[in-house]
Amino acid sequence: MAAQNGKDLLIKIDMTGDGLFETVAGLRATRVSFNAETVDVTSLESQGGWRELLGGAGVRSAAISGSGVFRDATTDERARQIFFDGETPAFQVVIPSFGVVEGPFQITAIDYAGSHDGEATYEMSLASAGALTFVADAA
Repeated sequence: MAAQNGKDLLIKIDMTGDGLFETVAGLRATRVSFNAETVDVTSLESQGGWRELLGGAGVRSAAISGSGVFRDATTDERARQIFFDGETPAFQVVIPSFGVVEGPFQITAIDYAGSHDGEATYEMSLASAGALTFVADAA
């Protein structure tokens, strides 16, 4: 796989609940991580004393974070409302040359910052709040 532009990793919010996704405005940096807890089923009978894990068990989760410049756009307003209302709407994460992850997320943190001689910035963190789907890029 060839190198990809970081600007092509996008976080999108379902703006209306009707599947209308818009890219979160002002983002400069984004990150997505996937996690799976393990379930250890090792016993005295485990071959050679090696640890054994139970396949398909455990809790899977995803975390998204992003940071950028505050633009006071429609998506910024929607993100703030999602946070204060405790909603878990659908989000999409577009990962270049990989695919699209979609599902419910909760915004767990929004931080705003700014200096007297610079732009206002923000950071946002999200945690998966249900089952996610993945559609691979057609190669």
